[in-house]
Amino acid sequence: MISFPNCKINLGLRITSKRPDGFHNLQSCFYPVGWSDVLEVIPADAFAFSSSGLPIPGDPQKNLCVRAYRALKADFDLPPVQMHLHKIVPIGAGLGGGSADAAFALKTLNEQFRLGLGPLQLEEYARPLGSDCAFFVQNRPVYCVEKGDVFEEISVDLSGYYILLVFPDLAISTAEAYAGVRPHQPETDLREHLTAPIGNWAATVHNDFEDSLFPKYPLLQQIKQTFYEEGAVYASMSGSGSAVYGIFNAPPVLPNQFSGYVVWQGKLEKQFRG
Repeated sequence: MISFPNCKINLGLRITSKRPDGFHNLQSCFYPVGWSDVLEVIPADAFAFSSSGLPIPGDPQKNLCVRAYRALKADFDLPPVQMHLHKIVPIGAGLGGGSADAAFALKTLNEQFRLGLGPLQLEEYARPLGSDCAFFVQNRPVYCVEKGDVFEEISVDLSGYYILLVFPDLAISTAEAYAGVRPHQPETDLREHLTAPIGNWAATVHNDFEDSLFPKYPLLQQIKQTFYEEGAVYASMSGSGSAVYGIFNAPPVLPNQFSGYVVWQGKLEKQFRG
């Protein structure tokens, strides 16, 4: 069985406080985007995991797809499988690619072996794997609070808009990104700004990581500014970086400044099945 784990963007990201467990509380809206990896799961005599495409750092046996299989294996009589991940979505880009891989592994195994788990049950398996993982189970716009893994409904629909994503081959670790943030409680909840017309967002919807990362990596701010110069209705860094996106009313023409970068563009939908 083959699936296509897609990525996400953050529409705004506010770091509101430091938690006793060392994590941070935040406000954000996760929105699915069609840039995808490829995950194949087939029956095998013994469990095995392999990958191709972009190199994945770390021990392959600790990959999130492997951990997803083991999480279900602990509760169900899963047969061995061969999992192969073709990695396309850049790592360290703030797009949640690894989290999507884990969530799609859970969903694929659930479907392939008829485990009968519903979306909320799958989300509970996904949460221990990473803060973003649970989002990709239902893969639709949600308002995220606490660590980013508690979801609330939000009426944000960007269907029909076009997105241009640029990754300048600059990986920013989560630890580096959080080291520069100063948590603060905003006067207005981010949800209120997001439910206003997208034309208002440039002045009101902000990613707090930009405050410390743009001075350190001016290239990221330059990419965002270029998007606005090319007619974007909204532009931002996604997550903790370093991918930057622009949202447009029509398919954008690729600026010459982006040659040599990893670029993806497509049309936005409200929900992505993969």
